[in-house]
Amino acid sequence: VRIDDIPIKQYDLLSLRSQTGVVPQDVFLFSDTLFNNIAFGLRDVDESKVIQAAKDADVYENITSFPQGFNTRVGERGITLSGGQKQRVSIARAVVREPKILILDDALSAVDTKTENTILNSMKKIMEGRTSIIISHRVSSAKLANKIIVLHEGTIVEEGTHESLIEHNGTYRELYEKQMLGDEAEVRG
Repeated sequence: VRIDDIPIKQYDLLSLRSQTGVVPQDVFLFSDTLFNNIAFGLRDVDESKVIQAAKDADVYENITSFPQGFNTRVGERGITLSGGQKQRVSIARAVVREPKILILDDALSAVDTKTENTILNSMKKIMEGRTSIIISHRVSSAKLANKIIVLHEGTIVEEGTHESLIEHNGTYRELYEKQMLGDEAEVRG
């Protein structure tokens, strides 16, 4: 793995970590305020940056609708929030650090299609100007990427853009068609 054509092992680990934001599949929120959950890990907390990160992650309006706003305490593991709200708080936590590299590790698998679309629209803005790696089983998330790599049993079977992979009529297109049929059934159901 190389970053800017330099082997990753040549980077200082702390420096690399400080420039990387990760949004995991399983969100972990502390039993603390929403503000502190977003600002977690920051040395110098800038309130305006926390607010902007919440806006960028499309969770600001949710937060300000709570009686205590950013001072709202979330229950253990964020139990008082919906799956989509937890995921967006996790995204805000990742982007508040202004990382150069953003990794979304199947970050939208636990949310419904409508919430996923809302988050994806926010992600377009968040991903501008930074390297973003999206790990996903959902084609709707992968469509944001300008290069898609399709893995099957640990082997690369296809790579290209969404459009070129749809035209190719291979594994990606098959997955896309299955998911589109599933989404249509979900909308009708």
